[in-house]
Amino acid sequence: MLRHAPRLLSRATSSAMRWRRPFSTNVPAETPVDAKFVESWRSTIPNIEPPKTPSAFMTPRPPTPSTIPSKLTINVVLPYNSIFSAKEVDMVIVPATTGQMGVLPGHVATIAELKPGVLSVHEGNDVTKYFVSGGFAFIHANSVADIIAVEAAPVDQFDQNLVQKGLAEFTQKLSSASTDVEKAEAQIGVDVHSALNAALTG
Repeated sequence: MLRHAPRLLSRATSSAMRWRRPFSTNVPAETPVDAKFVESWRSTIPNIEPPKTPSAFMTPRPPTPSTIPSKLTINVVLPYNSIFSAKEVDMVIVPATTGQMGVLPGHVATIAELKPGVLSVHEGNDVTKYFVSGGFAFIHANSVADIIAVEAAPVDQFDQNLVQKGLAEFTQKLSSASTDVEKAEAQIGVDVHSALNAALTG
């Protein structure tokens, strides 16, 4: 049985290589078009143009460069606003749930959930700090980072006295909460205000 192990292992490895999922660098940059769907639609409803999917409204993903670029391109988007759009920076530090994560040009493709904390944007010697309440960061292999946040604002726009007052209020609500919903809402308030207070005093 052991004599046949190398042959079986080689066969399994070859099979896995044939069926492995493509890396992001192997995905075509152009938005794919479902030709079969378009053909079926036009044969059924020739007078109406086929509907477009959300990907049709997005610009094609730029190809992954052969060398690491000198700058990182970031997009910071809120549900109602765009803070940065295709801005080239040296580095960003995002408050991931696993800890502070620095992103430089050439960073490996990653998806990170964000917790309440400070988003630092580094341009040379200048550092701009934003407080984000949560969201996601999508780091692409082509040195582009899409940061989607629920809320974000410059740290220097917050009043520390109001933040500490809010922290005290939510702490009191958490101690007096009687239902699971009240506890959850109060805990969210404590977490956000604690992170914001740490950003202002740190």
